[in-house]
Amino acid sequence: MHAIGVDVGGTKLEAVVLDADGREQWRERCPTPRADYAATLQAIVALAERARASLRGAPCTLGFGTPGSVSRDGLMKNCNSTQLNGQPLPGDLSARLGQPVRVANDANCLAMSEATDGAGAGCDVAFAAILGTGVGAGIAVHGRVLEGPNRLAGEWGHLPLPWADGDDPRWPCYCGQTGCTETLLSGPGLARDHAVRHGGAASAAQIAERAAAGDAAAEDTLARWERRLARALAQVINLLDPDVIVVGGGLSRIERTYRTVPALWTPWIFTGGLHEPVRTRLLPSRHGDASGVRGAAWLWRQPVPAT
Repeated sequence: MHAIGVDVGGTKLEAVVLDADGREQWRERCPTPRADYAATLQAIVALAERARASLRGAPCTLGFGTPGSVSRDGLMKNCNSTQLNGQPLPGDLSARLGQPVRVANDANCLAMSEATDGAGAGCDVAFAAILGTGVGAGIAVHGRVLEGPNRLAGEWGHLPLPWADGDDPRWPCYCGQTGCTETLLSGPGLARDHAVRHGGAASAAQIAERAAAGDAAAEDTLARWERRLARALAQVINLLDPDVIVVGGGLSRIERTYRTVPALWTPWIFTGGLHEPVRTRLLPSRHGDASGVRGAAWLWRQPVPAT
């Protein structure tokens, strides 16, 4: 049976159709409506219908990745696309599309994809981090994604950044706290940090490009972001000791990260004073920015979570 996955991002919607062997049959992207649940729902449904139409009546499953999670009563929560919070998205999608759907956190979809046939395939424990408009993570153990009774497993972006060094601003987060990791490690957080330190508007991608070209201000910002990322991931290694940390999202394209961050994280990793190497690998997602939507398609391979 074919599998349709839809990734509901903060700026874009993406759908993919995979065959039973994971081969891509169809793909489309479109913008995400902002701050309007009804418009967002309609755009998601229309995209899923176009994906389904590409199969010309062949049976399929439908999975959706979202920037938040589904509460036990079927309402969305913890979404940085805040128009989704408190809304019955799974039920609305199923009713509009006329078939059962599965909805999961986008970071769990990344973990599902990478643990199935990506950079974490065959690993006992894989931590899949999204660094993009928001910051989150999914945890896969022996190929199965963990969710937890509160659907909070992997909500790494809303931990405080560890080992504060006096150089970390405590900006407010949409969750109601201040100083969350997401406020500093996300793309908007990186851009804001650069604007505060050096002035001028620049996106995360532009900052990375300028640093690669030798711009001193951009290099300063990017190096500070890498040090913060190293501290945050050291905390993950101390807690989970994963075989691999797989990075997805827009900031996963900063290639130097995979060299610089492992070179920085050792002082915060609890090695007991031994000078042995840290064996956790830091890798980009094998499927790039398509990994989340592929994981959404694979949601029907996962057992139904307990309610």
